[in-house]
Parts: sequence; structure tokens; C-alpha cells
Amino acid sequence: MNIAATASLALAMSTDAFAAAVGKGAALQRPQLREALRTGAIFGVIEGLTPLLGWALGQAAAPYVQAWDHWIAFVLLGLLGLRMIHEGLQAPETGEDKPSSHGFWRLALTGMATSIDALIVGAGLAFIDANIPVVAAAIGCATFVMVTIGVMLGRGLGALVGKRAELVGGLVLIVIGSLILYEHLHAAAA
Repeated sequence: MNIAATASLALAMSTDAFAAAVGKGAALQRPQLREALRTGAIFGVIEGLTPLLGWALGQAAAPYVQAWDHWIAFVLLGLLGLRMIHEGLQAPETGEDKPSSHGFWRLALTGMATSIDALIVGAGLAFIDANIPVVAAAIGCATFVMVTIGVMLGRGLGALVGKRAELVGGLVLIVIGSLILYEHLHAAAA
């Protein structure tokens, strides 16, 4: 793989995480750059490790994971999205504001859900002459940058949406999961 192909792949793998990060940023009380960098780092590390894991799985597991990756992403993102919508519909307690940060495990789970495609890419790269550490590092770095930008963009969106920003983030996750499922089912039918 050449530099252009690696950069394009890295950018493509980071787009789902970017969209989820916009929702995460919108759900926070004026997220600061530190929180955006933290979120970007969590997503970037996970997104960078999943192609390595996929590559390690290789030929034996690729057909199994590939057959179910879209369903796994759909269910994980859908459940996370429904939870965010549920939380957005809850009446706020008196004096309750939006959080200033998300918990590590919530971010990690969202990062894992948006990186299933990178796992499959890693499995596919096991069959071609690709420098998997370089590709994985490029995917992780691109995701770090895109998620950091996404959280900060979500900050502005949060001010526009108000207290229901959690609804927007939940809907974004459900749409991402649905698009992943649609793309895979549509490709299979073609």
C-alpha cells in the first residue's frame, strides 16, 4: 500500500468515530480542548488497535467476523444510541447540568462500536502486502484528530440544541449503526 492509499484508508476509518464524537461533544457542558483530546486519544488508541487485532485473526476468523460485523456494529451503536436518547428524555434534576466529561467506559464502548470496520480492514490486510503497524498507526492518528475536532464541533452544536443534545448524539449513533447495516446488506444483495 502506498502513502495515498494508507491516508485514504485512515480517513475513511475515522469518519464513524468523527460523527459519534460530534454527538459526544454536543452532550457535554462546553467541552474543553483537554476533554476533546482525551476523547480523541481513547478513540484513536482503540481504532488503531483494532486493525492489528483483525490482522492477527487472519484467514481463519475473517469469514466469521465479516459475516457478522455489520450486525455487531448495528446492535452496539443502536443500544448506545437508545440509552443516550433515554437519558436525553429524562427530566433534568433541579440544578443538574450537562456533564463536563464522559466516563472512560462509555467512550471506550463507543470507540469499540465505531471501530468494528477497522477490525475487518485489518483482517483483509492480512491477505495483501501491507505494513500493518504503519496502517494501524495512521488509522489511530487520523481518528485521534477527527474525534478531537468532532468533540469541539459538537460543543457549538450543543449550544444550539440545548438540553436535548443527548438526543442528537443518540440519533447519530443509531443512524451510523443503521448505515453500516444497510451498506453491508446492500453490498451482499448486489
